[in-house]
Amino acid sequence: MVDRDRVLTKIDELDGYLRELREIAPLNYRDFQETAIKRACERLLQISVETVLDICHLFVMGHRLGLPAQELDLFEKLDKAGHITPALKRLLKDMRGFRNILVHKYAEVDDALVYKTIQRRLGDFELFKREVLKDLKKLKK
Repeated sequence: MVDRDRVLTKIDELDGYLRELREIAPLNYRDFQETAIKRACERLLQISVETVLDICHLFVMGHRLGLPAQELDLFEKLDKAGHITPALKRLLKDMRGFRNILVHKYAEVDDALVYKTIQRRLGDFELFKREVLKDLKKLKK
């Protein structure tokens, strides 16, 4: 059984990170270039994606979908079991890849891509939350 309270707590954490990100996100790329702003945005994006991954882990384990061999297996298992859409699976893979760039290739991070992500892709997190909450609602029945 999926631990609803833990999932909801993680969604609250995600909301907090996204709220902080929206509060500090600059309106233009020039202001984004300030080191403190840039690094804070990168970190908030990173922990937001990690929170999404935590929620995926909770769903895979709670639905007893098996042990994922690697993080990408989380999305495959959730898609195959009908808990996420194929479109969301692709978005989650993209999020994970972006997080990996932020974490493992820090010196090679494309500032323009980070800025563009903040400006155009935060809705991906909202889509994820809607699907998770919809799935939780089904479980309650």
